[in-house]
Amino acid sequence: MRIIETTADLQNLAQELATAPYVALDTEFMRDSTYWPKLCLIQIAAPDVAAIIDPMAEGIDLTPFFELIAKPEIIKVLHAGRQDIEIFWHTGRVIPDPLFDTQIVAMVCGFGEAASYETLARKLAQADVDKSARFTDWARRPLTRRQLEYALADVTHLRVVYEKLSAELARTGRASWVAEEIAALKSEELYALDPTLAWKRLKPRTANKRFLTALAAVAEWREREAQARDVPRNRVLKDEVLLELAASPPEDGDALERIRAVPKGFGASKMGRSLLDAIAAAKNNPPPAFVPDMNRHRHRDPSPAAVDLLKTLLRLRAEHARVAPRLIANAEDIERLAAGEDEGVAALTGWRREVFGKDAIALRNGQLAIALENNEAVVVELED
Repeated sequence: MRIIETTADLQNLAQELATAPYVALDTEFMRDSTYWPKLCLIQIAAPDVAAIIDPMAEGIDLTPFFELIAKPEIIKVLHAGRQDIEIFWHTGRVIPDPLFDTQIVAMVCGFGEAASYETLARKLAQADVDKSARFTDWARRPLTRRQLEYALADVTHLRVVYEKLSAELARTGRASWVAEEIAALKSEELYALDPTLAWKRLKPRTANKRFLTALAAVAEWREREAQARDVPRNRVLKDEVLLELAASPPEDGDALERIRAVPKGFGASKMGRSLLDAIAAAKNNPPPAFVPDMNRHRHRDPSPAAVDLLKTLLRLRAEHARVAPRLIANAEDIERLAAGEDEGVAALTGWRREVFGKDAIALRNGQLAIALENNEAVVVELED
C-alpha cells in the first residue's frame, strides 16, 4: 500500500499522474467538534496507480495535489462529491474541473435514487465494500492497515464504476443533462459560507421584514463566532434559539436569558454582549437582499389531489426516462406547479422540461390525463 507522507513523495506522485486520463478521489475528514472540516486522508487512484496521501503528516505541503486536480486535461471522479469539493476549496482554493460525479451520473442513467457507492461498486465492479471502518477516528495516528485498506477501496472500485458509467452515459447521449448538474456543483458560491447569507439555512417561512432583518443579524453573528472559534454552529447557539431571537429580539442580558435554551450567565458574557450589540445594530439595517421563496409567494394553497396527480406523473415520466425522480423535481417544485406558480421552478427548464415539465403543464391545463390500463397507471393525451 502506497502512503504519501512527504512533499517530495507527493511531487513524484503528481508527476506520475500528470498524464492520467482521470483520477478517482475521496477524502476522510472529521467535523464532529469543529466548524471547518479537518482533512485527515486523501485517497487517489488512476488506471494503474492508487495511493493514500496523509495531509496530517508533519511538514507535508499539499500544493502538488491541488495543482494536479486543477489540471483541465484530467477528469476528476468523485462520488457524491460536494463535501470533498468543499474541503478542496477551503484548503487549497481549488474546485476540481472537469468533474464527474458518479452519483449524479448514476441517477441520470437509471440506477435510481439509491445510487450509493456500495450499490454501484456491487453492481458495476462486482465488489463488496467493507464498511466496518466507517466510524473510524481518521485524525488518530497510527491508522491500522485495515482502516487504510477500507479508505483506499473508496477509490480503487471507483475506477471501474467511472469507466462503466462513462460508457453508459455516452450510450444514452445524456452528457448535457449531467453537465447542468455538475455546473451547479462547481459553483464557488456553494462553498463560500458567507456569514451574511447564513440566515438562508434556517429557511424562514415569513416575509415579515422586521423578523428577517433580525434573523439575518443573529445568524451572521453566530456564523462569524463559529468560524472564528472553529466550532459547530449549534455549539454557539441552536437554530431554534435564533428563530426565537428574531421573533422577539431581547434588549438586555436578562431578556436574552429568558429565551429557551440560552444558558444561564450567557447574557452577561462577552459573547452575550456581542450578540446583543448585533441585535441592536440590526434595528437600522435593511431586510436581507434575498427573500425566501417559500409559501409566502403562494396566492393559493395547492390542491392535494393536484399534488398527487403531479407526483404520479413525475414517477411515470421518471420511470420511462430511467432517471431518479428527485433529480427531476422536488416536493417544493411539485407544490408550486400544483399552485400554478411556475417562476423559478427548475423542473420547467433544460432537460427536466423535456422529461417532465412540459407534461406537468399539460396535465394541469387538462391536455393530459392519468388513467388505468391493465391495472397500470398510464398517461393519456386528451383530444381538443
